[in-house]
Formats: sequence, C-alpha cells, structure tokens
Amino acid sequence: MKTIIEPFRIKSVEPIRMTTPEERRDLLRAADYNLFKLHSDDVLIDLLTDSGTSAMSARQWSAMQSGDESYAGSPSFFRFEAAIRDLMDFKHIIPTHQGRAAEAILFSILGGKGKFIPSNTHFDTTRGNIENSGARADDLVIAEGKSPSLVHPFKGNMDLAKLEAYLEQHGDAVPCVMLTITNNAGGGQPVSLANIRATAALARRYGRPFIIDGCRFAENAWFIQQREEGQKGRAIKEIVRDCFADADGMTMSAKKDAFANIGGWLALNDDDLAEKARTRLIMTEGFPTYGGLAGRDLDAIAQGLSEIVDEDYLRYRIRTNEYITERLDAMGVPVVKPAGGHAVFVDARAWLPHIAPLQYPGQAVACALYELGGIRGCEIGTVMFGRAPDGTEAPASMDLVRLAMPRRVYTQSHADYIVEVFEELTAMKDSLRGYRITEEPPALRHFTAKFAPL
Repeated sequence: MKTIIEPFRIKSVEPIRMTTPEERRDLLRAADYNLFKLHSDDVLIDLLTDSGTSAMSARQWSAMQSGDESYAGSPSFFRFEAAIRDLMDFKHIIPTHQGRAAEAILFSILGGKGKFIPSNTHFDTTRGNIENSGARADDLVIAEGKSPSLVHPFKGNMDLAKLEAYLEQHGDAVPCVMLTITNNAGGGQPVSLANIRATAALARRYGRPFIIDGCRFAENAWFIQQREEGQKGRAIKEIVRDCFADADGMTMSAKKDAFANIGGWLALNDDDLAEKARTRLIMTEGFPTYGGLAGRDLDAIAQGLSEIVDEDYLRYRIRTNEYITERLDAMGVPVVKPAGGHAVFVDARAWLPHIAPLQYPGQAVACALYELGGIRGCEIGTVMFGRAPDGTEAPASMDLVRLAMPRRVYTQSHADYIVEVFEELTAMKDSLRGYRITEEPPALRHFTAKFAPL
C-alpha cells in the first residue's frame, strides 16, 4: 500500500475554533507579530512545537492512575527509571520537570566563564543555558548540514575534523562534548551511528565527557535503520541502545520522544557529577525521586517510552513529514531535504530573496502562514539565534521556518490543508515584507520579542 495510515484510532476529540483571515490579522497585530504570544485557541493547526503537544495513548492515561505521589521513594520513580534504563543504560537517572531544567543543572556545574562547549548544533534553550553560565556554545555540524537543498542521509553529523581542531585549540577549557539527535535547529536531520561512535571516541581520546541531547532519539534510530549501511532490519530498540552505549550522559525532554506532556531527565555515569546534580536538583526542582514531576507524570513517561520504539508508529511519523515536504518541493517551495524526523522545514531565505536576513524572512513566512491559514509555525534562524554575547547581530547560517508536527494529533486532511495554504501563499510571496524588532530581552529573544512589519 502507498498510503501510510495513522496506526491508531481516535477515541477523544478536541474542537478547533475556526477563524477568518481578517480576525487573524488583528490577532497577529495584537500579539506584536510574535506567534508565541497568540492564544492557542486562536490557532487552527498548531505547529509551533512538537514539545509537550503529543496525544497520550489509552495506556498512558491508564498508567497515570497508578501514579504514586509519595515525596520520596515513589514506585512511579522506579518504573520511570527502569523504562529509561531499558533503552539507555546510564548509572544515574535524575528526573526534571523538562529538558531545559536538565540542561540548566548540567551547565551550572560544567559551564562557566572561559568554558567552550561544542555540539553539532545547540538548540535554543541549550545555547541559552550554556551562555547564561558564561560559557560559549559553538556549532560544528558538517558542511552538508548547512545546505538546505542538498540531499545527504545524515546532515546532522558532527564535523569530526572541526571537533578535533576545537579540542586541540581550547584544551582543558572544554568541559564536555555535546551531540543533538536529531539535529533540531538544522532541520531535524539525523546523526549516523558511526558518527555518534566516532564523536564519543574523539571526546574520550581528549578526556572529555560525551553528552547526548537525546530528545528525538527514536526518530534518529529510525533514520539509522533506514539509511545506514549494516543497520537495515535491526530492531529500533537495539539501535537506540547502541546510540547511547558510548555516552557519558544525556539530557532529555520527555515532551518529545516519550509522548509526555511534561517531564525530562538528566542521566549520568560519573558519581561525582551526579552527586552535584542531585544537590542542585533538590534546590531547584525537588527530591531526586520526583524532580519537579508528579508521580503520574513519571508513569506516563515510562509507558510512553515503550510506545515510541514501535516501528509502525515511526514509519507513519516520518512519512507524514516526507509527504508534506514532497508536496511543497513539487510546487517550488524551497524545503530542507531530505525531510526531517519531527518537522517540515521551509528555507525562508531562499523563498523570499527580496527580504534581507536581518529583516527576518523566516518571521515573514511564519506570520503570513498564520494570517492566511491559521497555521502557527516557528522561525528557526536569525531571530532565534539572536545576538552574540557582545550585543552584535549577524545573519544565522540559515533562515528556516519549522512546522513541527505534534505526535498522534493531526491527520491526513490537516496535512493536505497545510499544502493548500502554501499553494495560496506561493501566489503572493513576492508581496511579503520583512520585520524589525522593536523590543527584545537580552537572551532567548524569540519567545517574547516584539516585531513590527517594515
């Protein structure tokens, strides 16, 4: 069969409030042209993020009824811990309320002024937590990962030559080596198992801990199974275990590849580092067996981890993004190719060459999609990556618009509607204008900045 159907039935529905372009124009103006400021019930199809927006399964809802809310030693924690260890066998599992909390704890210990932390591409909160500590976050993705239209099976790979030179240059000032799977800010592109192992080996050779940001580990494992030599036919669960086998730790947002609406964890092998992390956790999140979460949340995550490695689900998940990407490519909309795991990425800079990068073409596309069709996406580019620590601003390497697909939420007709909105937008794209920022915070500006059209 050519049609990849949703491998689930819908048992509960939530109504969408239908709005008109005229209403959305006013709503956009009232939100200072920042899509994060819109009320979600004013959005028809919400593709702002795939984080925490999943539809939970009947078994997850059932598992929540078993949640034990004891302050310390809850059985919910031990089910949560066992579910993680079944996939990633780390010595210490430290729950947090979401992924950025795990990052904040980790970099409060490893970061600091004069430190340098490399990754293939740091995402926004990772970069924010590193820079907030006084350290510098650097991206060392392969050159192919910076070319949206280039087809390459693993555009998220770390550039190993650049990493080695980086480790030589900065020496002891590098407290760890990071790797994001999949590479969210680079178009949701995967990292090969060979590259994960080579990055780990390089970090080990220089005596540096190797930390994986594993938010979309199952999607990354699917790409490895489908694209990497020698991996075809292997179970997703086996591939996942191999991905983390050489890591010294990981940060995780369970709001992605664990089907949870909240939660995350920091996993570590080093006893000393884990002790410091738990001390910090108690001060900022909660006791080490709940870490800012309710027991029912821990149980929902544990069940979600058993569901995310299902191959029927992953096949459907990846195919949804491929379908939309192929349709947009056929109509001449420049997209990141091949399709990413969790989102469709539009190359706004290439699509709107009349808008300069510092006039934010990604923001122009994102605002137009909402006004025209009620679709909320997210700019991933010059706005998101923000100013350098010294206050200067330069164009990001790419200006993308991410349409992140919530897991198990939308159907084929929603996908077709997205394509139809792009068909209409294509006819008027040359009339779109850029934006200027009228007000911005010193860090993570894309969440709260105010914009005005030029």
